[in-house]
Amino acid sequence: MNRTDEPRKSLSEVHSSVDASNRTGWRKLLAFLGPAYLVSVGYMDPGNWATDIAGGSKFGYALIWVLLMSNLMALLLQSLSARLGVVRQLDLAQASRSSYHPIVNFCLWILAEIAIAACDLAEVLGMAIGLQLLFGLPLVWGVTLTVLDTLLLLVLQSYGMRKIEAFIISLVAIIGVSFLMEMIWAKPDIGELAKGFIPSLPNDEALYIAIGIIGATVMPHNLYLHSSLVQTRRFDTGEKGIWSAIKYNFIDSAIALNAAFFVNSAILILAASTFFRAGMYEVSDIQDSYKFLAPLLGTDWASILFGVALVAAGQSSTITGTLAGQIVMEGYLNLRIAPWLRRLITRIIAIVPAYIVIILYGENKTGELLVFSQVVLSLQLGFAVIPLIHFTSDKAKMGVFVIKPWVKICAWTIAAIIVSLNVKLVVQEIGSWIRDAGEHLWLIYVLVIPACMAIGGLLMYITFKPVFDRRRQERLARSPHGTPTDLSSLEKPVYQRITIAIDFSNIDALAIRSALAQGGKYATYQLVHVVETAGALWYGSEIADRESADDKLALQKYADQLSAQGYSVHTQIGYGNPKRIIPDIIQSFDSDLLVMGAHGHKWVKDLVLGATVDTVRHRVSIPVLIVREK
Repeated sequence: MNRTDEPRKSLSEVHSSVDASNRTGWRKLLAFLGPAYLVSVGYMDPGNWATDIAGGSKFGYALIWVLLMSNLMALLLQSLSARLGVVRQLDLAQASRSSYHPIVNFCLWILAEIAIAACDLAEVLGMAIGLQLLFGLPLVWGVTLTVLDTLLLLVLQSYGMRKIEAFIISLVAIIGVSFLMEMIWAKPDIGELAKGFIPSLPNDEALYIAIGIIGATVMPHNLYLHSSLVQTRRFDTGEKGIWSAIKYNFIDSAIALNAAFFVNSAILILAASTFFRAGMYEVSDIQDSYKFLAPLLGTDWASILFGVALVAAGQSSTITGTLAGQIVMEGYLNLRIAPWLRRLITRIIAIVPAYIVIILYGENKTGELLVFSQVVLSLQLGFAVIPLIHFTSDKAKMGVFVIKPWVKICAWTIAAIIVSLNVKLVVQEIGSWIRDAGEHLWLIYVLVIPACMAIGGLLMYITFKPVFDRRRQERLARSPHGTPTDLSSLEKPVYQRITIAIDFSNIDALAIRSALAQGGKYATYQLVHVVETAGALWYGSEIADRESADDKLALQKYADQLSAQGYSVHTQIGYGNPKRIIPDIIQSFDSDLLVMGAHGHKWVKDLVLGATVDTVRHRVSIPVLIVREK
């Protein structure tokens, strides 16, 4: 077990392990493909099967619109998760840890662990059911055997991230092919299927299943997972490189999540085309589905492929659940334990309720337990979605990569739908408990209602905290004096890598003197000049005109003079727009201070020459010293 105050890289053992920086075209796309496939298996795990089968058998095609809506929600939210990881190089748990009070983070960690345990419960039951269907193994023994797959991830991790992704994609392909064959045999009614895309909720039970579908599709642990997995790619961290990474990760998400949508739709359509059509409205257990598919579709392969796909779904999901657990614990608590121990703890937490239900209520109750686990996942969604929206909407942290207003509106609409559906479900369930409680009514008022109020208060806190913080900052900004801070332990900042922007004017000497005063002879200096000719804008570094050659000589002359005085100096020529080039150069040099000269352009000159200083200082995350002639 290891705990330190220094934050570590998310999934540090595979961080930046896949090189995507020196690729072009389809090779670059292939380099980025992978993270979303690991995420997508969570969208087709055994918990999804239970909700999709229940929805299809009870209501036919009527709830397929919920799957489509959930998939669109998932695509937007997963793209935000990927953006957070790419831009800030933090996963969702790490970003929360840097933004909230430790007590709040501890509560959010507990809720995230509950969600992961609920997901793992679905995987345990799915694997056990699959083994029972294919090999006749008793369910209790199947649940016990699932403990052994804690070793699988450890074996795969030793081969690297790409091997894990290849293994997962192979399992996804098995699931997809299996259900493609099932669809061909089922021969769904296309007309009725099309009507299912019109939103409707036949009754309260449909609402319960719809929320379960949303929870099974848009999974909270996947948001933590995706924001970390995208950091396994090594790419150019300049502005252009980050935009490229965002684009390719969105393509990866779109392909993978549409594959998951196909699988989920196929399960619901299969249930509607067989069980609902045959009047078997109460088929919600995976075991019953397996048993009835062969006689209804006229081939034993229907049941066999169903069982094979179920085992593949359970096994693939258990790997991603392990990674998500590691990310959540390290991110919220900055605490790392051995991967096998982390996996074992998660699995034991999951198998306990599975044992209880199987032993006390029998194997026929596992279907209800699966649906319940997905409703629990949905209830946790708000605590992951709302911080994610806040973090990707923060212009101060995201800079030019902040999400656009229309994306923000869509994201908040999704959050509102999820939270409102969950509130309605909680009120509905508590109302039914109160009616049926009898002499135990006091327990609901003493335990259940206060717990719900506390959780609701936490949700309100994370929702409105950024609003209160902004208003507080605005009040301080308007205050004539602000709030004094403690100055008892002031230390001079130490700058070791200083970039100086050079434009070959009278202000260069002042900029260089100011930079040397900050770093002395212990710092390393980088003299930067950007060639802005028309040729440089078009040809970039391939330009070979006289001005570029003269600028190189002039910059080297500055460097030679400083080197003769004992300073460590490098030079760097850029080509194109300095507003874009200077931040990229600073990033590659890993500068901790930028010194720039300002000429005080006003009005017309600003329009003609451009406000380079103002734009650059907003695009870098290091201190900027701006010097100006008297």
